[in-house]
Amino acid sequence: MNNSVRNTARLTWAALRALLVLTVVTGVIYPLAVWAVAQTAFHNQANGDQVKVNGKVVGSVLLGQDFNLPLQKGRTTPDPDPKWFQPRPSVAGTNGYDPTASGASNLGPTNPALVKTIEQRRAQVAAFNGVSPSAVPVDAVTASGSGLDPDISPQYAQIQVDRVAKARHLPVAEVEKLVQEQTHGRELGILGNPTVNVLELNISLQKLAG
Repeated sequence: MNNSVRNTARLTWAALRALLVLTVVTGVIYPLAVWAVAQTAFHNQANGDQVKVNGKVVGSVLLGQDFNLPLQKGRTTPDPDPKWFQPRPSVAGTNGYDPTASGASNLGPTNPALVKTIEQRRAQVAAFNGVSPSAVPVDAVTASGSGLDPDISPQYAQIQVDRVAKARHLPVAEVEKLVQEQTHGRELGILGNPTVNVLELNISLQKLAG
């Protein structure tokens, strides 16, 4: 009986020591080491690719956000600001672009509600940018799977050029040049499609406008 108790106590103490060591190694030392390497070698990425303007964080190049006018009295949704390039639509959260509620509409391409929404968006985007509905690209009227896509197509950026230039009293050629400069090609030259990061484009636009 005494030997059995001693063996049990010895095994229990060994298990507790192993638990303590593994807790320190995997729960303290390893996370701290990973954090230190990330902060040293990949500081910007480790902190969410935040973008700062005049020392203030204005967003992340990884997350889409709205560029709307202040909500008017009596309105339930704000109007897009004509002085800024606009992102893709978002259904993430109540007002869109909510990183805590990332997701899609889960409506199929033949769903009547989705078809109606897309037609409404197409008409609104066309009217807002002064182009024909046929000129509105698909990413201007459809949300991404996450609802947080920070990029738009060069085609969507291009149909916004005249509207932005007019709202800011800038030469159209200068705004077009910004779009070209902020257009990123395919990954490795073959993967995906060319994209324009809306936040980076708008920051460049703000610098141009002074």
